[in-house]
Amino acid sequence: MRNTVLNFLLLPLFAGLSFSANAEPTTVGAVKEPMLLVHQVDAQSALVDLNKADAATLQRELNGIGKAKADAIVAYREANGPFTSVDELLEIKGVGNALLERNRSKVTVE
Repeated sequence: MRNTVLNFLLLPLFAGLSFSANAEPTTVGAVKEPMLLVHQVDAQSALVDLNKADAATLQRELNGIGKAKADAIVAYREANGPFTSVDELLEIKGVGNALLERNRSKVTVE
């Protein structure tokens, strides 16, 4: 019984010591400059328009789109006219559901 009571009392004490020993030491009188933690980006400006973007922009801004797929998107647009919806990307060889869903929030059709 005595060991159990000591375990309940001493275990939190030792656990707290191990965390505080790893904490950053504080320096008296040193004031750090405030840091900007949040960078807000306008969602509209971050979207890539499938009807206006060139192959380099598509390749740079979209995940999983390399040079060949970016060129295929531009070639499809030139052959078939402007995209009417984002889902039309599925018509391009090499673009599947997973790739489309990964980039859906980054593309738009205007």
